[in-house]
Amino acid sequence: MSLPVVAIVGRPNVGKSTIFNRLVRRRTAIVDNQPGVTRDRLYATCQWEEKSFILIDTGGYELDSKEELTQQMRDQTELAIEEADLVLFIMDAKEGPLDLDKDIIRILLKAGKKVIFVINKVDSPKRVVHEFYSLGVTFHSISAEHSLGISDLIDEMIKQFPCQGLPKETALDEVTRVAIIGRPNVGKSSLVNSILRKDRMLVTDIPGTTRDSVDSQLRFNKRQYTLVDTAGIRKKGKTKLALEKYSVITALKHLQSCDVALILVDAFQGIKNQDITIAGYAFEERIPCIIVVNKWDLIEKDNKTVGLFKEEIRYQLKYLPYAPIVFVSALTGLRVFSIFTHIEKLYDQYTTKVTTSELNKIIQKITEKNPPPTYRGRRIKFYYQTQISVKPPSFLFFLNYPEALHFSYERYLQNQLRNQLKIDNIPIKVFFKKRKNLKGRK
Repeated sequence: MSLPVVAIVGRPNVGKSTIFNRLVRRRTAIVDNQPGVTRDRLYATCQWEEKSFILIDTGGYELDSKEELTQQMRDQTELAIEEADLVLFIMDAKEGPLDLDKDIIRILLKAGKKVIFVINKVDSPKRVVHEFYSLGVTFHSISAEHSLGISDLIDEMIKQFPCQGLPKETALDEVTRVAIIGRPNVGKSSLVNSILRKDRMLVTDIPGTTRDSVDSQLRFNKRQYTLVDTAGIRKKGKTKLALEKYSVITALKHLQSCDVALILVDAFQGIKNQDITIAGYAFEERIPCIIVVNKWDLIEKDNKTVGLFKEEIRYQLKYLPYAPIVFVSALTGLRVFSIFTHIEKLYDQYTTKVTTSELNKIIQKITEKNPPPTYRGRRIKFYYQTQISVKPPSFLFFLNYPEALHFSYERYLQNQLRNQLKIDNIPIKVFFKKRKNLKGRK
């Protein structure tokens, strides 16, 4: 099941971005700063009490302005509302309810969305906001700046979410879920149609034609697959800026529930910033991915073309050095079924299990080959290792000084472990924990 999407909406200067920043920094909020990963601060994946959700910050919502930039912001906000499972509508306690607030409330209620109405800038619990009762809605009073009422607000948000189901590693579904993600108009639906050999998806040259994700079932090489064609965005006819930004939302939602991601890029246009952003999310979520270069039939080629294109991809997506690259044409069917050879390999690696005894032997060899640096004159010792989950394979290390382990040595361990276990085309997770002292000994 994909993660719920929460959109923060309101007119300008009511504190939407302050609320966004406050929510993503609470508890175990996930805001990664991985090197080489472009992340737009408009989005964040957040976690609260074992519940995860995607949070979207939007620009100021103005209904009547004719300025181009304001219209683009309005378009983006409306896209966020359409995409969202829950809307936080923010109002300003210091300014009181305005006519624009009333107009936006009518729009939200007409759209049939779940809405939590929030009065921000209530800087004292004793402050009365009785004038907002005239709006005829129930609201929460908070101060994002002073963190008042934030915990209660998040608890109310969580109540509105559907059950998120079992974690991937305990799910009973044996079908391999493959999410097809990418910028609008890179050929996601065309690829699905080419694989299924029928017009399952509506295909046009208008970016954003796919309004919702569509699941298609397929059996290939005695394996069952679900292909998820994700929308570039959910509404067509919007501005180019909106199309580019909101293609990320769908990618985020479906990365959470897939086993393998196909990251489509346009061979004719090359790697764009939005491709880098979307691929960055796949990296952060530790999802195995295949970089699928579509529209390869449009490229004039010589014996150096493939090599140069791969070099450019590796340079632009340097954080995904392990991801296979496939050159296809959804239009002609060129090499589309070769993708499944890579999917099978990645899924088998993604579900790899290793016994504790075998793992400890491997780590012993790795650390003997290249011992970790000393810490304050003492050796860093690895006592015990165990695999704690799959999808992705995740490993827990017990050692004496986990806080002293340099990131470069951690990267060395990951690379060596992936090579030794022959899972070198997928990401893995490693965790380090201090072993408890036994009988007072270090």
